[in-house]
Amino acid sequence: MNNRSEPKGGTLRGQPDLHHQLLHRNREWSRRMKKENPGLFTELAKHQHPFFLWIGCSDSRVPPNQITGTMPGDMFIHRNIANLVVHTDQNLMSVLDYGVNVLGIDHVIVCGHYNCGGVKAAMGPEFDGPAADWVRRIRDVARWHHRELQALPDEQARFDRLVEINVSEQVYDLSRTSIIRDAWEAGRPVHVHGWVYSLTNGLITDLEVTRTRYEEAVGMLTTR
Repeated sequence: MNNRSEPKGGTLRGQPDLHHQLLHRNREWSRRMKKENPGLFTELAKHQHPFFLWIGCSDSRVPPNQITGTMPGDMFIHRNIANLVVHTDQNLMSVLDYGVNVLGIDHVIVCGHYNCGGVKAAMGPEFDGPAADWVRRIRDVARWHHRELQALPDEQARFDRLVEINVSEQVYDLSRTSIIRDAWEAGRPVHVHGWVYSLTNGLITDLEVTRTRYEEAVGMLTTR
């Protein structure tokens, strides 16, 4: 098997026992981790004290621990299509509440990625289904920043920029949650970061839209 998990002479899709490969790899991974760090699993079983809360895209090509070189226990993770922060999403809000108020995490990261399928779908024609309702929020972001996007030279440039703007807007939306506002009010040094990952080179770019305090909303959000 190569790095892309494709066996010789065929593809993985359609194999009825495909899941067994994951179990096999899990055993190999467990043995390797025990050899490299004998006390790791004993410590992880006792507690978790992650340093970061990661809000990222569900895309299979953007695995948070691998692209940041972090270990199990370092990150508390929530993922959804196009890394959206929706105040009525009880899943996300529960993760945020637990991460900030119980685990005491001070660094919250929203990480999008270029060539995001959710953002691309929002740039295209209307369609049906739950995903259509979800990406409606990105269509709104594109509408709010229509003038800036239309001034760009081509579709790819607009696509890349909308990915960045979407991350900036989600950072802003996080800063408006009562969870983050209350943490700041209590004097917590919570940082809300906005990053974008590139699928073409494996590098993360800090968009420099970090928020460290509550700010009254005045007009349209300013992005870089």
